[in-house]
Amino acid sequence: MTGPTPDAITVNGHRLWQSLMGLAEIGAYDDERTGLRGVNRLALTDAAGRRQVIGWMEQAGLTVRIDRMGNIYGRREGTDPTAAPVLTGSHIDSVATAGAPPYAYVECHIEQGPVLAENDVQIGVVTGVQGISWQEITIHGRAAHAGTTPTRLRADAGLAAARIGVHLRAMVDSGTYGELRATVGHLAVHPDLTNIVPARAELTVDLRNPDDVRMARAEEDLAAFLCTLENGTPGLTLTARRMAKTAYVPFDESVQKAIAQAADDHGLEHISLLSGAGHDAQEIAALCPTAMVFVRGEYDGISHNPREYSTPEACAHGVDVLATTLLRLATQGPS
Repeated sequence: MTGPTPDAITVNGHRLWQSLMGLAEIGAYDDERTGLRGVNRLALTDAAGRRQVIGWMEQAGLTVRIDRMGNIYGRREGTDPTAAPVLTGSHIDSVATAGAPPYAYVECHIEQGPVLAENDVQIGVVTGVQGISWQEITIHGRAAHAGTTPTRLRADAGLAAARIGVHLRAMVDSGTYGELRATVGHLAVHPDLTNIVPARAELTVDLRNPDDVRMARAEEDLAAFLCTLENGTPGLTLTARRMAKTAYVPFDESVQKAIAQAADDHGLEHISLLSGAGHDAQEIAALCPTAMVFVRGEYDGISHNPREYSTPEACAHGVDVLATTLLRLATQGPS
């Protein structure tokens, strides 16, 4: 491997792409709607993928171990076996449609958004991960015939669900909650028949915010709206269940600086940006200095979709920066 400076690593981009495409064949499927080839390699169904990664680690001369949770570790011994390790890694499972304390951790990932392309840069230096709140809301109303039941006598669970979605967008547009993002990603009504007023509706609410105080305020105001909606509609009851909650996680500035310097030394333009999606790195940040490298995605950065794609060049650029950063952290430490 060669690089623009003695400690800057340039990987074999062709070999990297072959490896990525080989792993992509494990769990591959043809998506009928788009005509594209996707990956469905869910956790606990990815044994072949795990064997492949273990094989690559062993071929690279790494010492492989698997912990009680099933995490796979490949270790390359340094000159001082007692020194705290520098880590990189991620998960190899996909969504259905897509020892000593560590010294530092760096992760490379597709951006999953359009910001790098919008700014026409190759690399993102990730400053942190915004807070995430997931809720499941269940609405119980009354089933009724669509033609014979007067509107004033209905307890329409479907209408209530729609009002929640509209209210969430109004909260975002108000600016009261800072950089709040709100999404209803799942919505189902029952009995799901053309001529029946829905008796029940189920929806999920995904809130994201880099400001924990404003996130808490958004959650409180949403809860107040749900109470108002329930009290104002006879025959309607609503329940909310917390699905997940993570706080804003800032990344280490010295590791960010090391990533930016590596990108500069490879002649790659970069910007700093916050991650809108959750990542392994946000959990490891509680253990050691952590940051991430983002690479550009095509097609407006679409993610969790068969169209998700980064070019071979983008992948190679990202891993060049990752490898160089890891080497420097292992030999020099954060600056």
